[in-house]
Amino acid sequence: MKTPKTNAMRLLDRAGIDYEILTYAYDESDLSGIKAADSLGLPPVIMYKTIVMQGNQTGHMVGCVPVNQEIDLKALALLSGDKHIEMVPQKDLLPLTGYIRGGCSPLGMKKQLPSFIDGKVMLQEKIAVSAGKRGVQILLAPSDLIGYLAAKVGDFAR
Repeated sequence: MKTPKTNAMRLLDRAGIDYEILTYAYDESDLSGIKAADSLGLPPVIMYKTIVMQGNQTGHMVGCVPVNQEIDLKALALLSGDKHIEMVPQKDLLPLTGYIRGGCSPLGMKKQLPSFIDGKVMLQEKIAVSAGKRGVQILLAPSDLIGYLAAKVGDFAR
């Protein structure tokens, strides 16, 4: 069965960026990125989760880190020029981004937010990010994602 195109895929198509679609059966009771990586047989270091946050200067922003790590809010604040960053409450995710938990892509949000990707991304040939739907990932070159998002790269995962 062919996977229907998501907004994220359509944007990459329009930009002429190559990617591969990966699908897996997700478990509603465990939407973790580690579980998704296991389901796809991918090492967690190449699978990136998308976290939406709010900084006191930057406003809403996106941070992408490997699924086996967490965002160091102080390190990201330094990188973004904020004094304070906090996670956006889960109830605000859909109205803000158009995506639900477990299916939030850094691509194709309602409004493109300033994006930050952890520096470990530069060690990978390909990375996987959500395609904007639970159970669907996009595998692409890190440089393509960074370039498309005009993302700032730095070390903020732990």
